[in-house]
Amino acid sequence: MTPTPSKKVVVAHSVRTGAPQHEVQTNKALARWLAQILGFKFGGSYDPEKHRGRDLYWLPTQTIVGASQAQQLGINDANDLWGGYVEHDFICTKAISHGLRSHLAHAPQGWSPLFAERVRDVVLDGLTVFALEDARPAAEHLLYSGPIRLKPIHACAGRGQEVINSLAAFDEVLARAEAAELFREGVVLEQDLSKVFTHSVGQSFIGGKVLSYCGDQYLTQDAHGEDVYGGSNLLVVPGGYAELLALQLPDEVRLAIEQAQIFDRAADEAYPDFYASRRNYDIAQGLDSHGKPRSGVLEQSWRMGGASSAELAALQCFVNDPQMPAIRVSTVETYSEQSLPADAIEVYRGPAENSDFLLKYVTVKSYDG
Repeated sequence: MTPTPSKKVVVAHSVRTGAPQHEVQTNKALARWLAQILGFKFGGSYDPEKHRGRDLYWLPTQTIVGASQAQQLGINDANDLWGGYVEHDFICTKAISHGLRSHLAHAPQGWSPLFAERVRDVVLDGLTVFALEDARPAAEHLLYSGPIRLKPIHACAGRGQEVINSLAAFDEVLARAEAAELFREGVVLEQDLSKVFTHSVGQSFIGGKVLSYCGDQYLTQDAHGEDVYGGSNLLVVPGGYAELLALQLPDEVRLAIEQAQIFDRAADEAYPDFYASRRNYDIAQGLDSHGKPRSGVLEQSWRMGGASSAELAALQCFVNDPQMPAIRVSTVETYSEQSLPADAIEVYRGPAENSDFLLKYVTVKSYDG
């Protein structure tokens, strides 16, 4: 099927100043692919002079933050980009997954207690901290139930996290020279699970089409031996969550989808200025310190992410064959230099932010369900 030509131009946009090469190049590769699928023109990386007056469709590397940035780019709603918009920076981070220790705790401008109320039953036990003086009371409260995981709210791909087993160990964190800045930026303290399986659930709204998916993600080791994001396996359907849930799915997958839906609706309710055409959620399922099964949404991704290439591969399949009921797609990120597997689509090959080499690719398999 040949897409209908359009005057709209897809532009890649690297939001972070000094972003690593792999992020910038992945952004451009996905924008080029997206333009091809939709029958739009590809405009390369955004240039204010070159693209002035053009009808742009944006693929930013990060969630757009603040009305001034959106207005400057000419982004008015979810139809203008594949990604998302929030009024305040913390809204697109791990921070919103949990509430504050009390109404007296420090909170950033725009904080909505309503969100934490709405998602309380679909997240793990945890608290968000925005000031050094609020950190110890929050940790003390959570450590009564077992080990906790410390997660800086702006860290991604699993970097910067550490498990705290005791209040004494947490006091060592507080004694570090960078502790005040760390907690001022925002930290999530969350119960730590063992035997964790991480589900990915989400939707993309692109060119009048809706894709919904579920799947899993896994870790790999970078060149320094740190466990980081290694890829995703997705089952994607054309349509909404109803179409996804109509498939034969295990109970734990259905639970993850239901929890993601509640989290998603809460964002729309608690932060009414928010909008997104890519809505991805990570749901962890594992055992707490007492061996009890737990399941909860960890965080959201309203931007280009590790699974974005898989979503585009699925979109390509549904455009090519509108009768296709579902498709299985996978992304891989590996720090070991190697040749591309047969039938794989290369997204990026080159240096990484913390390693000399990174390979990203996507594969497609038929749905036999």
